[in-house]
Amino acid sequence: MNLTCFLIPALVGIICGILGYLLGKRASVAPDEEYNSLKDDLDSCNRRNSQLRLDMERLRFQVTDAATKRASFTETIPEKKSVVPFDGTAVKTLFGKKINENDLKIIEGIGPKIEELFKNSGVLTWKLLSEMPVEKCQEILDKEGERFQIHDPGTWPRQAKLCYEGKWQELKDWQDILDGGKER
Repeated sequence: MNLTCFLIPALVGIICGILGYLLGKRASVAPDEEYNSLKDDLDSCNRRNSQLRLDMERLRFQVTDAATKRASFTETIPEKKSVVPFDGTAVKTLFGKKINENDLKIIEGIGPKIEELFKNSGVLTWKLLSEMPVEKCQEILDKEGERFQIHDPGTWPRQAKLCYEGKWQELKDWQDILDGGKER
């Protein structure tokens, strides 16, 4: 009888300890998931904020440019370049694969992951990329860590401009001499 008095409380204690451990471990998972969700929301807001700042900077430049042109009556207004509509068939014939309009992966040096970074940063079209300073492209890459910092976006805006303007043969010829988006 003396042995039973010690054995039953010891077993109950062990079972309670195991249940307490499992419940505590289960409860600790939820805050991590909540933290990751909040972190994702914050990252999304930061990307949107960066895009809005870029848009605001671009608009400020356009307003300043327009005001300068209005102030000078002798200055001639440059002719607007006509942009060739996207012809997927011609592009497929030249590059040998189907390319969708505003597909950033056509640009030498941009793959699926970098395209995703740029699209998450609000760069959704060739036109937007063509107007973006190289420094801003590098900033987008730098924010994502070492894995992306090694890429050189020096030619990306010019390549995007050729895409936007429909100069496919010129783009293809230039890409033949590029190495990973860098000039050799």
